[in-house]
Parts: sequence; structure tokens; C-alpha cells
Amino acid sequence: MRGINVMAEVDVPGHAESWGAGYPDLWPSPSCKEPLDVSKNYTFDVISGILADMRKIFPFELFHLGGDEVNTTCWTTTPRVKQWLQDHNMTAKDAYQYFVLKAQEIAISHNWTPVNWEETFNNFPSKLNPQTVVHNWLGGGVCAKAVASGFRCIYSNQGYWYLDHLDVPWEEVYYAEPLQGIKSISEQKLVLGGEVCMWGETADASDVQQTIWPRAAAAAERLWSDKETTSSRNTTSTALQRLEYFRCLLTRRGVPAAPVTNFYARRPPFWPGSCYEQ
Repeated sequence: MRGINVMAEVDVPGHAESWGAGYPDLWPSPSCKEPLDVSKNYTFDVISGILADMRKIFPFELFHLGGDEVNTTCWTTTPRVKQWLQDHNMTAKDAYQYFVLKAQEIAISHNWTPVNWEETFNNFPSKLNPQTVVHNWLGGGVCAKAVASGFRCIYSNQGYWYLDHLDVPWEEVYYAEPLQGIKSISEQKLVLGGEVCMWGETADASDVQQTIWPRAAAAAERLWSDKETTSSRNTTSTALQRLEYFRCLLTRRGVPAAPVTNFYARRPPFWPGSCYEQ
């Protein structure tokens, strides 16, 4: 069987300001728009409705609920939400935990296994649903801690596998080690794999493909090969040749892959989507 499974992500409660454009009641206030309003049952009704619709489209067992980079200032400065926190004897951190766990319950009710960014594990590991898959991105060592606690983990260390970091050459992508610090075979099996991430801060439609390729292929070989194949002594002697060949295959297929030695070869656009505002 050939093919892929697609893991969708609906990032809550942060990175969701755009939701209020159509559903303004999801904002804590018109002047303080993120994160989503934790104080309203309506917020979770909307999340449940979205996940119900998406379940019809994405049959894969994993669903990503985000949970990263949550700035709770709007919860503590919006009088109505602040009062709700006081009435429920919650701090902002408590409310963050409450939101994440409630979103997990919704995902599980739709027969999904929840995936969350590592901040959730870093802040309240003992409270997460045991099914949770922890998605590492901030740095090293998180997968080792997660699997030691019995969780599964996905590796995306931003120092190596965030492709919007334009100063990371393919060699750094290749050297990344998802199993770093994990000695036990049983715990190694809890690392499901890895994901290279391409965010929009340093790319637009004109250059996103050459920002992704061919560096993403270096991560693919790291994930799909044994350690002997990906050992450092093989990098310059064999991996470079394979990557150069694969890059040519991509260009023949019409994929505008950048040159392999493309270190700092371009500048980012003025801002994401800048073309649409000209």
C-alpha cells in the first residue's frame, strides 16, 4: 500500500484571532482578540462543531489541537473574563490547562487521538490525557522526557527542522536526532517520528517551494534510514550525492527546488502574504 495519512491541526486557544472575524463572540473582547474566550461554553461548542465537520474529511486517528504560544493577557485584562476566572478560582495558567483539556475531551469524543505542542506537556504533564501525543518544537530533550512519562512524541526541534529558519543548511537538518537521549528500546518506540515545519513568516507564494525543498528530503532520509546510513561520516561522501540527485528529480517534475548549497541565498518577503496587500 502506498500513500500518506494527513494529520489536520486546529490550533487552540492561541493563534486563533481570525476565528472572530466570522464569530466575534469567540474573542474575549473586540479590542483583545486572542486567545479564544475560555469563559464561554459557546467557544467549545464551536470547536466541537468544527471537529465534527473535519472528522468527515480526515479519517486519520491523530488530530492536532495546537496549544502553543498562548498569551493569556486578554483573559486577565478583559473584565468579564477576569471575573469568570475569579468566580472559578482559576489563575490564567489554570485556565490554559482547562482549555487544553476540554479541547482534548472534544477531540476524543470524535474518536481522535489528541496531539498537542510541547508547551502543554511542559506546563501540566500529569494532567494531560494519557493518549496525548506530545509534539516537540522548542528544543532538545523534550521527547526523552515525554516518553519517560509514558507519552508518545513527534520530533520537530526548531533548531533543525523549522524550514522557515533560512539559516539552517541541509546538513543541520540531516544531523538532527529524534531519539536523542532515549536509550530504552521500548521508549524509542514511543517516538512516532518527526515533522519538518514550514511557517509563513519568511516565505510567500513566490518562494515557499524552494524554501522547503530540497532540505525536507534530508529529514526524510534521517527518518526512513538506519543510523549507519545517516551517520556523520556518510554525509559528505554519499548523502550529498543522493540529495543533489533527488533535487534534480524534483526540478524535472516541475518542483522549484532550491540548489542544495543554498545557504542564506535569499531574503524573506517584507511580511507573510505581502503580495496580496500591494
